[in-house]
Amino acid sequence: MLKKRFLEKFREYHFEFKHLTLLFIVLFSFQLVLSFINKSSINGFLGKTQEWYQRDSAERLANLTTTSLELLVETINPKEEIDEAEANRIIQSFDIIFSQQVLQHNIEEICVIVQRGKEIYSIDDGKVLYSFLFDSNYNPPQTESQHKNAMTIYKKLREELISKEHIASVTEKATFHTFVPFVLRGEFRGAIYMKNTPDFSFITNQISSSFDETSVIYLSLILFGLLAMYFISSYTVKERDEAQRQLFEEHETNLKKQFNYEKELIFTKRIYHTHHKAEKVMGFIKEDLRTLTPENTKEIKERVTKYSNFISRVIYDMKWFDPPIQTIRNPLFKTNLNEVIKFIVDHIFLRISRKSNAFEIKLDLDESIPIVPVNEFVIWEIMEPLIQNSIEHGGENFLTILIRTRFFPEEKISTIEINDNGKGILPALLEKDSDGLPKLFYEHITSKKSENQNTGYGCYIAYEISKRCGWELSVRNMEEKGCTFTIKIKN
Repeated sequence: MLKKRFLEKFREYHFEFKHLTLLFIVLFSFQLVLSFINKSSINGFLGKTQEWYQRDSAERLANLTTTSLELLVETINPKEEIDEAEANRIIQSFDIIFSQQVLQHNIEEICVIVQRGKEIYSIDDGKVLYSFLFDSNYNPPQTESQHKNAMTIYKKLREELISKEHIASVTEKATFHTFVPFVLRGEFRGAIYMKNTPDFSFITNQISSSFDETSVIYLSLILFGLLAMYFISSYTVKERDEAQRQLFEEHETNLKKQFNYEKELIFTKRIYHTHHKAEKVMGFIKEDLRTLTPENTKEIKERVTKYSNFISRVIYDMKWFDPPIQTIRNPLFKTNLNEVIKFIVDHIFLRISRKSNAFEIKLDLDESIPIVPVNEFVIWEIMEPLIQNSIEHGGENFLTILIRTRFFPEEKISTIEINDNGKGILPALLEKDSDGLPKLFYEHITSKKSENQNTGYGCYIAYEISKRCGWELSVRNMEEKGCTFTIKIKN
C-alpha cells in the first residue's frame, strides 16, 4: 500500500528535458568534486605517512650509526695499552662509519657532539674522535663554521637528551636533525648528530599517478553511463512530449468545437430572446398602419421608420456571435440619449394597454447631457431589458419607474438611472464574484418560476452590450424599497 502511494505520488511529477539536463550536470559535478576531495584526502594521507616514515627512517639510521660507534668503543678495554697498529685500526673503523653514512644520498651531515667541561665539540674525524675518547688531556680543535647549526640545536636539546636519553628530532621542512644520545659504559658523553633529508616522493608520485589514472577511468565510465542514460531519457521524454503535444492539440481542437457549440447554443437562445422584441414592434407597426390617416402620416412615418430600423438591428444581431465594434461605437453615430429614452418609453412601454394600470414611468431628463457616439438602436437593446426587468419583477402593487439622466461636467461623466419602488432584487442575485460582477448579470439567471430554458438573458445582454459601448452598468437595492440600475458614461 505504501509503495503504491509512493508511485502515485511520484507520477505527479513530470520530468522535462531541462530537468534531465540539470540532473546530468549536477550528478557529474558532484562526482567531479568527490574525486577532487578524495584525491586531496589521499595526498594528505600520503604526506603524513611519508613524514612519519622519513622521521622513522632518519632516526633508525642515526640510531644504527650510534650503536655501531658504541659497540666499537665497548670492544676496547681502557685498562689495556693500545699499540699503534690497533689505534690505527680503531681510527680507520671510525672513519669508515662516518664516511659510509655520508655516502648515502639522503645524509647531508654527520658528527659526534661531545662535551668536556663547559666546552662543546663537534667531531666528524676518526683520529680526533679516538684522541678525545682515549686521551683525557686532548682537546679537539674548534672550527666556527663546522656543524654550527647542529651545535645550536644540541644546546637546546641537551637537557632533554641527558634526562630521558631518548632520540630527539627537529624537523625543518623535509630535513630532519636527529640527535641520538652517545652513552659509553653507562656515562652520557654527548650525542650523534645526523642531518638527513629522506626523499620518498617517487613513491607518493607513483601512488598519486595511479590514483589519477583510476579516477579518470572511473569518471569516464560514469560519464559514459550518464550520457547513455541521458540520451535514452531524452529520447523517451521527447517521445512523451510529442505525444503530449498531439494530445494537447487534439484537446484544444475539441475545446474549440465545444466552445463554438456552446456559443452557437447561447446565440440561439439570444435569438429566441430578441425575436419577441421584433414580434412586439411588428405589432406596433401593424397597428400604426391600420390607424394611418392623412393627418397623422408624418408622425406615423417617423415612428414606423424607427421601428423598422430597430427590427433591422435585431436581425443584424442575429447574424453575428460578436458584432464588429464599429457597428456599436462609431464617431459617425450622434445619438441624443434623452430622445431615445423618450421614444422607448412613449412608443414601446406606454403602448402596452394591459400594463397601463399596473405601472407608470416618469422621466427626469437633464437637457445638458452630451451626444454619444453610439448606435441608438444599441441603446434600445440596453434600456429595453432593464425597464422590462423593473416591470416584470416589481411586484403586484402599482409600480412607479423613474428614469433620470444627469451630466457632471467636472468629472465629464453622464449617468442614466432606472429606479423603481418595487420589491427589489433578491440578495442572492446581488452577490458578486471574484471579478466584482453581480450574479444578476450572469447568463441564464432569472427569478421567474418557469421551466423555460430561454429566460434570464435580458440583464445579461444589457450588461454585455454596455461593456462594448464602454459603459459601466451596476445595480443595487434602495434603502426603503425597489432597486436602481445605473449606467455610467465617460464623455
